[in-house]
Amino acid sequence: MAKKAINRLKVVLVEQGRTNKWLAEKLDKNTATVSRWCTNEMQPSLETLVEIANVLNVDVKDLLVSTKG
Repeated sequence: MAKKAINRLKVVLVEQGRTNKWLAEKLDKNTATVSRWCTNEMQPSLETLVEIANVLNVDVKDLLVSTKG
């Protein structure tokens, strides 16, 4: 069964020319954890998502896949 894409973290990182490792360092998180977020194997908590949005200087909504068609 394919994983459902919930977050757009990988897309936003690519758009900004940033890496998983860079984000992991900024958030003081393990690179494997950030990698799992980027592949949608795991999702960050809401608090962490807000922290990610602040680090990337984007709206939290930009990090999520829209549920509207």
